[in-house]
Amino acid sequence: MQHKSVDKIAICDEFVDIMPSEYQTLVEDSTFGKVDRGWKDIGSSKELIEQHSLCAGCPESIAFRYILASIPRPEDTVFVGSTGCTSLVWPHVAVQNIHSLFGNQNAIASGLARTLKKRFPNKRKDVIVLAGDGATVDIGLDMTMQSWFRQERFTTICFDNELYANTGGQESGLMQKGFVAKMAPKGKKFEKVRLVEIAREAGCHYSTMLTVSKPNRVEEVIRNAVEIAWEVGPTFVQLYTPCILEIGKQSMEGLDEMKDSEKMGGRFVPRTYVTDEGQEIIDRLKVEKKDRKLRLKEQMKAEKAARQAAVERESELVPA
Repeated sequence: MQHKSVDKIAICDEFVDIMPSEYQTLVEDSTFGKVDRGWKDIGSSKELIEQHSLCAGCPESIAFRYILASIPRPEDTVFVGSTGCTSLVWPHVAVQNIHSLFGNQNAIASGLARTLKKRFPNKRKDVIVLAGDGATVDIGLDMTMQSWFRQERFTTICFDNELYANTGGQESGLMQKGFVAKMAPKGKKFEKVRLVEIAREAGCHYSTMLTVSKPNRVEEVIRNAVEIAWEVGPTFVQLYTPCILEIGKQSMEGLDEMKDSEKMGGRFVPRTYVTDEGQEIIDRLKVEKKDRKLRLKEQMKAEKAARQAAVERESELVPA
């Protein structure tokens, strides 16, 4: 592939005739290069994920769709994943990604982000870690926190399903106290690890917890996290993506589970911590988005006036 401009990805002319039709459609109809891309593009443009190997109704599939629709520059983004349910999805994703060993995803991302900065000194390349709670908190907590201590400039997203869903339902540090799972028959003995607060204390400039029940909120959080990570330093997003099989829910009940958990007093009541430097970026992004909307509105108004004027001129030329 080649970049014909900063806003467009195109297939090299020499390869157009041999590229699969699905790939040509992806290049032509996806949202590569769109400044205000977001979850509302789902259904009206080619998605960066259109199938997966997750269970029917799995909230992680919803999370993947919202995240991939919301990242600012998919054409210049590399994801780093890890062992777990999420690893079943990456082969179906039309964004560069790397599969790491269980728990060392933040170490891989640290080296990758630094290498990309050296290799492309004049071009922005975003790195995003996306892993489950086992890889982020239990097995990989050391490397996760060390990347925050070093102020590595990338975003860490944790899909928190509160247990090891991919391997039978073992207890994780993010499991809620007292919960009984198939492989944790005596129940969790201590409280859920407060990872958002740990991220804040470990140096993250933006750390937040939420569910994927509200796509507008997910889009806002992902964009804020990625932009702050690029300009200032590490950011962290904890998303509740419950394993409906392990908690005894039906395939259509995942959304209700997430909504219930974010009610007042619930485990996933949304909360966000942001540094002064991070807040400055968020404020600037809001102003820039507002300005773009005003310019677009003025442009559409001018185009409408031009079309109306053209119609009037044509009507004047029609003989009475």
